[in-house]
Amino acid sequence: MSEPSAGSEHAAPPENLVVWADGRLVGPGDASLSAVDHGITVGDGVFETCAVFDDHAFALTRHLRRLARSAAGLGLEAPDEVLVRDGVAQVLAEARTRADAGGGEVGRLRITVTAGIGPLGSGRTPGAQTVVVAAGPAKIVAHGRAVRSPWTRNERSAVAGLKTTSYAENVVALADAVAKDGDEALLANTAGELCEGTGANVFVERADELVTPLLSSGCLAGITRELLLEWADEEGLPVREARPGELPFGVLDEVTEGRANLLLTGSVRNVQPVTWLDGVALQAGTVSLAARELFERHRRERLDP
Repeated sequence: MSEPSAGSEHAAPPENLVVWADGRLVGPGDASLSAVDHGITVGDGVFETCAVFDDHAFALTRHLRRLARSAAGLGLEAPDEVLVRDGVAQVLAEARTRADAGGGEVGRLRITVTAGIGPLGSGRTPGAQTVVVAAGPAKIVAHGRAVRSPWTRNERSAVAGLKTTSYAENVVALADAVAKDGDEALLANTAGELCEGTGANVFVERADELVTPLLSSGCLAGITRELLLEWADEEGLPVREARPGELPFGVLDEVTEGRANLLLTGSVRNVQPVTWLDGVALQAGTVSLAARELFERHRRERLDP
């Protein structure tokens, strides 16, 4: 949560933010969760963020599938998919109504599921989960600016590869990148391999192909990453997962030296060539640009691939 601006009692919520919590639409500033919800006290929850195109949550089925995998990884019961889809439908319908009345369009949708009301410590109290769906504005930018993070991703963590609400590491790493004029931080894992960004998967372009770290590196199994690999395979574009040991973190030196290129993928970034790394201006790679074009074409044709 950001600090209130100077001279104001509370920070204003973002424009056209639509929120649905446990079965009803609520205002962004309404009290709608318990103060002892386990998602608030210890970050015991999972979430998904979808891009919104043409009033639809893109690749919603895949996102819900990953939401269930993350919940299982935390030891939570599977989220009620019917309830979640109902929340998504209500939020997007309300967003459309507001847009038609002159409000701005929404571009992203977030689904959050927590363990519900629980103790102040790490233990859980069995009970109903908390489900929140929210939609708000988003801007897709054509190019990315990345910074090498001084921190690492623990590929052997209990939550490695899970999309959980325990996001403090990502918040700190991203803030560091922004302070250095970037918009994403790139992390190594504890083995010194290139892993991922705070909210994006990473691909390295060299020898006329795009290569992305293996999931065993500790990176998230990104939906955009997954679709790019599938769609590139359909069309014969050279995009693949790395071989073990192929992408050490030092490969980023090749990028700043102009011998390789970099690409980020994510649910709001889509497929985004990186044109700035650690203060060095870069060229977008040929395969990276082709991958962006391929993804944009397919996502317009397949809203729930």
